[in-house]
Amino acid sequence: MKELLRLARRRQPELLRVLERLVRTESPSNQKPAVDRCARLLAAEWRCRGARVEFLRQKHRGDHLFVDTRLGPARAQGQLFSTAAGGQILLLGHMDTVYDIGTLQRMPWRLAGGRARGPGVFDMKAGLSIALFAAQLLRELRIAPKKRIVCLWTSDEEIGSESSRKFIEREARRSDAVLVLEPSTGLAGKLKTARKGVGEAEIIVTGRAAHAGLNPEDGINAVHELALQIERIMHLNELKRGTTVSVNVVEGGNRSNVIADRARALVDLRATTMAEARALEKRLHALKPILPGAKLEIRGGINRPPMERKNSAALFRHAQVLADDMGLELGESFVGGGSDGNFTAALGVPTLDGLGGVGEGAHAQHENIVIRALPARVALIAGLLASL
Repeated sequence: MKELLRLARRRQPELLRVLERLVRTESPSNQKPAVDRCARLLAAEWRCRGARVEFLRQKHRGDHLFVDTRLGPARAQGQLFSTAAGGQILLLGHMDTVYDIGTLQRMPWRLAGGRARGPGVFDMKAGLSIALFAAQLLRELRIAPKKRIVCLWTSDEEIGSESSRKFIEREARRSDAVLVLEPSTGLAGKLKTARKGVGEAEIIVTGRAAHAGLNPEDGINAVHELALQIERIMHLNELKRGTTVSVNVVEGGNRSNVIADRARALVDLRATTMAEARALEKRLHALKPILPGAKLEIRGGINRPPMERKNSAALFRHAQVLADDMGLELGESFVGGGSDGNFTAALGVPTLDGLGGVGEGAHAQHENIVIRALPARVALIAGLLASL
């Protein structure tokens, strides 16, 4: 591990150059051409390190990128998705960010105060770079992993992973472990061993329009009904159990002098276990109209199952041993946000998350990573790949 760390420190300037190119290649989830540019850049970096890549073409979202690192047992010719007796380790992450094209103008790439800053640098282009250089270290030191090492870099994680989920679950089922290169927790660089399940519900109310002055009694106010429903929804919160419900988007009506005949709300849903997630969905979908004549429609629910610690504990202990060998302390965390690791853990595949950059400010203008933490992350990933 110390030799891996020493070599990773020597490669830090090169890693930063790659990271800069990735950050400068803006890749908002809803802009397919932009995410595709980022995928092509990342593919070129992997190819020049001897890997084989395949673009998983998408019509409406960015193309996903599958990488056969050529590390581990040899694959059969042309069988990118085959599984051999040696087993497989999956590196998982996403190329898309939450930032619109043009964000670089007000949030430019820069190095200052020991930090690298820019849109998506923390979540999660640092993770993409770390994985790339971890594989490079193994090649340079001629370390042959016991298992095949593959990567899946997706284009739509920030907007729900709708087009990528089938690929994530397919590769997870073929894997003995999944290492997720999402950012770590806090400046201590804690790994993520548990995540809440995450979902979104849409509440749609249909009422009846009427003149607000001449005959308001003939109307059914959808905004009023929605307000009453929101009060009910907020009582679904059970903070002691980790179940949270937040109404964060509300729309309704079109003119102040017309009784609103339609209103809607978007609701964020989170739960710590699958049982709690199902109970929350059941209570939400059991809501009934309150005002006479109002109609209520409820769509959606939990779309990312919880990542429970039982699927991460053994991998985390192994990572701790490797960190100890480098003289580093490694902690763990339970977080409310979800990732694609939720899908793999829900399948029962050992999954360890938060292995990417150490920093802060995800999705915010001050997003940044700690530069000096990069080599240890590269060495840790390389050590995991070599020893699992």
